[in-house]
Formats: sequence, structure tokens, C-alpha cells
Amino acid sequence: MKWFTALLFSLMALSAKADVAVLVHGYLGSAASWERSGVTSLLHQGGWQAAGIGTPRGLLPLSGGEAENKFYTVELPSIAPIATQARILSGMLNAILQKHPGESLVLVGHSAGGVVARMALVMGEVPQAKALVTIASPHLGTGRAVQALDETDDVFPISMVKSFFVGDIYDVVRDSWGVLLDLTPEHPGSLLFWLNRQPHPEVEYVSVIRPGPVGMGDEVVPAYSQDMNNIPVLKGRVQSRHTTLSHSLHPVDGEVLADILSSL
Repeated sequence: MKWFTALLFSLMALSAKADVAVLVHGYLGSAASWERSGVTSLLHQGGWQAAGIGTPRGLLPLSGGEAENKFYTVELPSIAPIATQARILSGMLNAILQKHPGESLVLVGHSAGGVVARMALVMGEVPQAKALVTIASPHLGTGRAVQALDETDDVFPISMVKSFFVGDIYDVVRDSWGVLLDLTPEHPGSLLFWLNRQPHPEVEYVSVIRPGPVGMGDEVVPAYSQDMNNIPVLKGRVQSRHTTLSHSLHPVDGEVLADILSSL
């Protein structure tokens, strides 16, 4: 079976048309999330080479920058509001395009990173974008954000007591209120309500959906929220893939992603 898998990935690499994929991590993630989860290892097998890491201070190049099919990871302040992250991401994308002029971009976002990438597209600051692929992203919001906000909506001295007994995660969530507010279920006046009704660029859209054990979604995001076809302005324009996994990234995502990239 190993030789068959290797042959399959080789065929994917030969047929892949995208030039540069940019992997955008989710809430409390980092550029290293893709490697730690095993995704990048499967991408390498599929013929995609790591070209660098985007940071707010500039690009950190890696050896795969000259490969025909390459990918970058990015390091974003994941507890910042979505619009702030999108502006930072746009700067990184433009730096990547300066290094690879004339090549197209495929944005890949996991969880909140998919919303950040979509926001960057809608802001019109991603020239040469070819596609957006999102994995378990809360495009219509998630009740988990509401729960996190409720659990940390404390006044002093209750906040101090909770911080002492719960630990650093309590303080991190309190510092994340901007992005958590952005990821609450869409309603008039919310960021997602506005974003989901803005014109979206004519690129390809793919939703990787975690339906969960009963089809309702994973432990963080409802299935309907993960499907960009449920965004009013994108209805009918989105391909969908289903993976029976938990919300976090998994090695299988690398295989699924390699297959998607080969078909774009």
C-alpha cells in the first residue's frame, strides 16, 4: 500500500495547478500548528514544499521557495479581532507575492483562520488569489464563543479568584474578547453578519466540513456554520468535503488538502 500512496501523491503533484498555498492557523494556533498536526508532512508527500513563514516582521524563507508547488505558513496574533488579523495577513500575502510575482495564491484557513482569510479576500487586498479553502471554520459563528465570553465576564475580585484557580487560560480568553465577539453567531450589527453580505471575489471556494458523529458538527463549530454555501452571497458557489474528524487539525487534512489543491 505504501507504493500506491506514493504513486497517488505523485500524480496529485503532477496535476496540481496552484503555485503558492498559504496556510492560516486558527484561534490559539500558530504557524507550527500545521507541522505539529502532521498536515505539512502529508503535503510534502503530495509534492508541496515549505517555502517560508510569514511573520509581522517579514518572511522567513525556507528551502522550498523555488519549488513549482510551495506553501507558506503564517504567524498571526490569533487573539486579536478578525479585522486586525486580516490586515496583518494581507501584508504577509503581498510580501509573498513580491517574492513570487505572477504566481497565484490559494488561501487555506483552519477554524477562525478561515474567517480571517475570507476577510482578507473581501477587503480586496489579496491580488492574484485563486481559491479559498477553509477547514472547520465558523463562517456563521459558534455558540462556543458565547460560552467563552460568558465564562470570563467577571468583575474584580471574582476575575482574580478565577484567574488564580483556573490558570493562564482564563487570562488568555479574557484577552481574546475581540476575536470571540467576532465569532459569535451572526446577528445584525455583528462582524459576521456584515462580512457574510459583502461582495466576494470570483475565486474558487471549498469548505472542508466536520459533520461530527450525528451530522451536527464537531465539538466547536456546527456543521452548517462550516459550510460556506450557507453564506448568502456564496450560496451555490462552494464545493464541500466532509471529514469525520474532531475540530483540531489532523494528518488526514494534509491528504485531503493535497487532493483539493490538485483539483483547483
